Amino acid sequence: MDTSTKIYKNPMDSSEKLYLDSEPKPNLKSGKLRFAPAVLFIAFIFGLAIWFVVNPKADYSSSEKRYLQQFPETSVDTVLSGEFSEKFETYFADHFPQRNMWVGLNSYYNLGIGLNGRNGVYNSADGYLINVPVDKENYVRKNIRVLAEFKEKIGDVPMTVMLAPSTGYIAADKLPLIHDSYNDDIYFAETAKTLGESGVNFVDLRETFKQKYAEGVQLYYRTDHHWTTDGAYEGYVKLCEKLGVQPADKDSFAKTAYGGFYGTTYSTSGYWLTKPDSITVYDNQENTDKNITVKISEDGKDNHYGSMFFYNHIGEDDKYPVFLDGNHALTEIQNKNAKNGTIVVIKDSFSHSLAPFLAENYSKVVLVDLRYYKQSVSDLIKKENPEQVVALYGIDNLATDTDIVWLQ
Repeated sequence: MDTSTKIYKNPMDSSEKLYLDSEPKPNLKSGKLRFAPAVLFIAFIFGLAIWFVVNPKADYSSSEKRYLQQFPETSVDTVLSGEFSEKFETYFADHFPQRNMWVGLNSYYNLGIGLNGRNGVYNSADGYLINVPVDKENYVRKNIRVLAEFKEKIGDVPMTVMLAPSTGYIAADKLPLIHDSYNDDIYFAETAKTLGESGVNFVDLRETFKQKYAEGVQLYYRTDHHWTTDGAYEGYVKLCEKLGVQPADKDSFAKTAYGGFYGTTYSTSGYWLTKPDSITVYDNQENTDKNITVKISEDGKDNHYGSMFFYNHIGEDDKYPVFLDGNHALTEIQNKNAKNGTIVVIKDSFSHSLAPFLAENYSKVVLVDLRYYKQSVSDLIKKENPEQVVALYGIDNLATDTDIVWLQ
């Protein structure tokens, strides 16, 4: 019989060893590296700050088609009122290093997660960038009433209103599957009713544009909110029907297309990978500086030119100002070869590509832009004694315009 004594181990000893073995051991060699993320983050922020300070500050953004915020005035009043901080925030955003890259990344990120149109522009089929519908709370009804009331001020002079439908309404098949509704039908119906009660003629382009679009005519630019020269010509033909004049034959114009056109919707979208569009100039070769003169009046100065087309803008991204040099308070086109008298056009920028067509019919085309012209339009009409007065706007522009209310 084995009389040796058995020794039993305390189970708590094993548990204690296992516990100690499982405890993490500090790596003294890596102690300094634990601060690396914080150091890198501080260096990144500090580097951005230096980059922002030394980065050249541009005055104008060619991609966004606007002047950038300059460093705000510093004074006790601007600081206490909050004006300085507000403008500095805009200044910082406008001049942030590689701003276009960040804007583009944000736009494509939103597009990738299904927020197409969050930036105000739908990335649509076939390279179309289409503005989202205007807010339902807008100025369409108010502005139409102002135009109707203006007819009473000008007396017996015939007045016609023509509105260009929105791109999204006509090119609905290009829109993404999920999009907000365009209310052109409501606006056009209400406009026709209001103007009809006031004796103002109305040119409704909806059916004509739908038909031409179905036939394959590109009526609107892919990278810009304006109608193309083809679209402007179709509008011109319908306007001539209402005015009782014979439109110039489309084949009478020499047509020259210029590529590399990046317009307004492109500049606000951030979709920098979109392919450029082209812009076409319709030029009647019989119109030379011998019979065509253009006078642009602004800030009390008159400048005279011998062409309706300003080709210096062809080299720019936004080539639309090739028509009449873009937005100005008062523009006059005179054509010695035209048979009719004077027509006054109260307008937005949609008129710029249509006005050269009107110059085929009227010896004097006067374009008034209420955003810049601050004198009495009724006095101008008395002075010019026109045969016709036309108000021509894109429906989206009419919905957001706050200057028509001052029409008098």
